[in-house]
Amino acid sequence: MGDTGAKIDLTSKDKAELLERFLRYVAVNTRSDEESEDFPSTPVQWDLLKLLEGEMKEVGLTDVELDDKGYLFGTLPSNLPNGANIPVIGYLAHVDTYGGTSGENVKPNVIETYDGSDIALTGAGAVLDVASNPLLKECVGHTVITTDGTTLLGADDKAGVAAIMTIVDWFVKHPEIPHGELRVGFTPDEETGNGTRFFDVERFNAYCAYTFDGSLLGEIENETFSGDSASVEITGYDTHPGMAKDVLINALRVAAHFLQNLPEGFLPETTEKRQSYVHPMVIKGDVASVTINFIVRAFNVEELHEREKDLKRVAGETQTAFPGSKVEVKISESYRNMKEILDKHPKVVEYAMEAVRRSGVKPVLTYIRGGTDGSQLSFKGLPCPNIFAGGVNFHGTKEWASLDWMLKSVETGINLAVLWGENRL
Repeated sequence: MGDTGAKIDLTSKDKAELLERFLRYVAVNTRSDEESEDFPSTPVQWDLLKLLEGEMKEVGLTDVELDDKGYLFGTLPSNLPNGANIPVIGYLAHVDTYGGTSGENVKPNVIETYDGSDIALTGAGAVLDVASNPLLKECVGHTVITTDGTTLLGADDKAGVAAIMTIVDWFVKHPEIPHGELRVGFTPDEETGNGTRFFDVERFNAYCAYTFDGSLLGEIENETFSGDSASVEITGYDTHPGMAKDVLINALRVAAHFLQNLPEGFLPETTEKRQSYVHPMVIKGDVASVTINFIVRAFNVEELHEREKDLKRVAGETQTAFPGSKVEVKISESYRNMKEILDKHPKVVEYAMEAVRRSGVKPVLTYIRGGTDGSQLSFKGLPCPNIFAGGVNFHGTKEWASLDWMLKSVETGINLAVLWGENRL
């Protein structure tokens, strides 16, 4: 790979601006809602999107456009004389936060120089203890940001949003550093699985993109689960309980039997690494009928289908155990492992790894036990691996982030844009 010799030096001022941005963004409640039929699923997501729209214009990006579906795009123009011959790359992050934990009235706790001890989460009387969170040991001396224990923090993915805004602002302030054209995109509803539903790849107009939606220092993720959704629909028979003998079929009890007989070895709480699982997410119903919504996850389609067979097997056994009941399993495809696409575009991942090295960090090529917008975008024609953004314990009230890791994410993004400017496909 070519090298301009340009040295990227981020300062304490850059770090302070990154923190200021992050705290400003997490103060905006952007919780999404899986049950909503609207898009974006919650109106609060517009609050951050409109804030970012103004900031993108203020920074100096061109072609800034927020469409009616909540996709916010903008452009950092190339400053290369031959920029037209360099592939356009994109940086993406999502504005929404997980719907299962409150994201309202977030009160971040900023520890300027973390000393390695347990951290009190004063709003809830809880503790972020080192024994249960060993990654804290790697952040001694860092600026660590936690919640107060009553809400999530929102580092998933406002750390990525803040990183991208800091990257483009840095380039505008350092015109002496050569780079190709960079497209920036902020999306809604990633947490509901619908983040790319209306994403216009042609309008985004990039050769490849990178989601800044990862976690640990140096990680580049080129592989995700393949994911499906499943609904188990249980039909019983309701009647007056005083005259129910040999007549009543209680769908609630049928559902309990179904859940109790899920394969113990293939649940999120019993699996790790590359192991697949089925995960009941929501249950609704009454005596007459119950619906249980599942997600199904595996790193290859064959194993994904095995887990779906498990659901169908348990459905059959449950129906037999409750004569007269009906237990149906319906499957719908969600996304597939992006590695299948990224392997066809090796430089997209290679440049990300080299950008991490140039930032003085050892790159770690790894996988996500989940999915990102990059999974679906890759299959839509936009190869899209994932870059670390510095947050930990996503979705919960013990979420935290290292500002120092976030700053390395910024440095990685700067180096990555420089690399694409130095090299061709």
